Order: sequence, then structure tokens, then C-alpha cells
Amino acid sequence: MNAIPDQLRVHVVIDSMGAGGAELLLADFAAGASTAGIELSVSYLARHEAEPARERLARIGIDPHWIEVERLVSPAAVGRVRAHLRALSPDVVHTHLAYSDALGGIAARSLSLPTVSTIHVMHVDPGWRERAREQLIRRVRQRCAARTIFVSDAARRDFLGRTRVAAERAVTIHNGVVAEPNPGGGRAVRAALGIAEDDTVVGMLSVVRDGKGHDLAIEAVRDLCERIPGLRLLIAGDGPLRAELERSAADLCDHVVFAGYRDDAMDILDAVDVLLHPSLFDAFPTALLEAMSARVPVVAGAVGGIPEIVVDGQTGILVDPTSAAAIAAGLEPLLRDPDLRARLGVAGRERFERCFTVADWATRTRALYDEVTGRAVRREGQA
Repeated sequence: MNAIPDQLRVHVVIDSMGAGGAELLLADFAAGASTAGIELSVSYLARHEAEPARERLARIGIDPHWIEVERLVSPAAVGRVRAHLRALSPDVVHTHLAYSDALGGIAARSLSLPTVSTIHVMHVDPGWRERAREQLIRRVRQRCAARTIFVSDAARRDFLGRTRVAAERAVTIHNGVVAEPNPGGGRAVRAALGIAEDDTVVGMLSVVRDGKGHDLAIEAVRDLCERIPGLRLLIAGDGPLRAELERSAADLCDHVVFAGYRDDAMDILDAVDVLLHPSLFDAFPTALLEAMSARVPVVAGAVGGIPEIVVDGQTGILVDPTSAAAIAAGLEPLLRDPDLRARLGVAGRERFERCFTVADWATRTRALYDEVTGRAVRREGQA
């Protein structure tokens, strides 16, 4: 018999409504929450001029509440978060990102509200100040969160290797995405960016910063464009390295196109033939899930949680992301063979439907909420 879950009121606390992966994924989770009986509300701590995550949530009927805290680490900030949670009195508090884990965790614990936290990133060796901050937040999370969710097994292993958290309190729940193919949307993208219909396009969808592999992608294209006529690298995203990369790619003329930040990922994916993601570290990149949904084959670094998404040789190609030559070697067979691209793309879509839909994501998360709250799920025909 099908389970009929009782309604569960879950309140999310997150650092901001910016353009980060964790923030933007909230709308995807919210879209599938009702199928699992989750009534979702959202608050955030820091305001920014651009708040694309807020806009996405608003489109599906959720109005995030800004908790006005002047300083992110202070007793007054804890008090404001506590007052907000006390007024809402949700069944579960779910925190995302560092400051929300700390402030939301402390406030929820003081109100005896069950709390879970999601860690979205892999460990990166930061400076001493960042290490001290992370150590403090980790201690708060250990004391306050009933469970810590990791978006990949790789991220969970990395975390457990550096902490004393009980393994049974650390769980992996893979994200899903709302990402339906948009056939035809890519024609407008190509036309707007000056890309011909018969060009072969490698796309990148990620913030333009250290560790994402844009520099090596440009080197790989520099090598390949001599052998692949009409090859274009489309970089959709913005960030601190963009100006430097534009200078380094100047000699490639129109072989490299910088599109800036885009909020139309499925249109971009309809415009590309291969998605390239040569990141040096990544817990569970959303762009790969979106590409699989769009039947776009992937070439990606064999790091972090990426092998939990991409099945090498079946839905994409895994490469050494530290080598431009390896990236070029991974791309070239796909660029030369449209039939191979199509086969991998279809297999990727099938894997997406089996593993990465938002309905499955919400169902797995609801099961965890029920575990930490002690709720039982009613079955059809049961009182």
C-alpha cells in the first residue's frame, strides 16, 4: 500500500538568498516537498543586492523571511533567530550553510526543536581564520543537530575523517533537481551569443573561480580547435576570475564565449553538445544533474561526489581534472561522434529518472525528518 504521510512543518534557515548551489536548490526541494507531506517555510540571515534564490522561491509561492541580524556571530543574532523560530514553532528546523548551522542550531536547541543540518561542500584547506570558524561551527553542529546530511558519500567520508561525529548521525541524501529539457530553447541562446547552428559547443555551468577548471578547459579547447572545426567553449557563469580568463582566451577569438551569470540552465544545456565540469573538488554539482535531465553527455573530473553522479563510459566520461591533455582526450571522442553523444545522453536521462528526481529527494528527506521527530507514517487503510 502507498504511504500517506502526515503534514510535517519544516522551517529552513539558510545564510542568504544568493546564487550559490545550496541557495538555488531550495526551490527545487520546495517543488517536491508537498509530495512527501512537507509544508516548507524559509528564512535567511544576510541580504544581498541580488537574490536569485528568493526569486525562485517566490515563483512557487514561498516568501522567504529575512531575519534582521546586524552581526552574524553575536548573542543578539541568536536571540533574533530564536524569537523567529519560537513564533513559528515548526516540527523540524533544517539549517544550511555555516552561520545558519550555528545560529539556527543554537536557537532551535534552546527551544527543544528537532534540527537537521545539510553540508553541501567538500573540505578545502582554508586559512587559519576559516579553520577556526569551521571548528567552532562544527562543534555547534555536533551538539545541536540530530542528524547531519551530506549530499554525497564522498563528502560524508571526508567529514568523518576529520571529526568525531558518530557515523550513525551522518547520513547521505543525494540531491534532486527540477530540470525538464527545453527543446528549441538553445536556438535563441546560440543566436544571441553569435554561435552558429552547426558549431559544436562545449558548455560550462559554474561560478568562475579557483578550482572550477576554467583555465584548463580553455587550454583543452586551444588544443582541440585545431582538429575540431567549429568548436566553441561556452562559459555560463560569473566570478572573480572572469577578467583574467578573458585575457588568457583572447588569442582564441570566438572559440571561447563568456555568457556571464545565467538563470536559464536548461536553455543553455539545449544549446550545448557536451557539458564540461573539470572541477578539482565538488561534493555533488547540480549542473551534472541538469545535464543528465537534458540528455547532454558529461565530461567531468573524477573527484568528490562526481563519480556518484556520472557512470564513466555510460552517462559521461570521467577525467583527471588537473590535466588539460586529459580533458581534451575526454572531450574529443564525444565531439567527433554525434551518435556516441546521443547514447550517453539517453543513458544519462534514464539514470536521472531513477536516482535524481525531486520526488525521490523529498521522500528520502521526509524519512529522515520522521526519524528525528519520532513520527510514524500512516498507511492507507490504517487508523
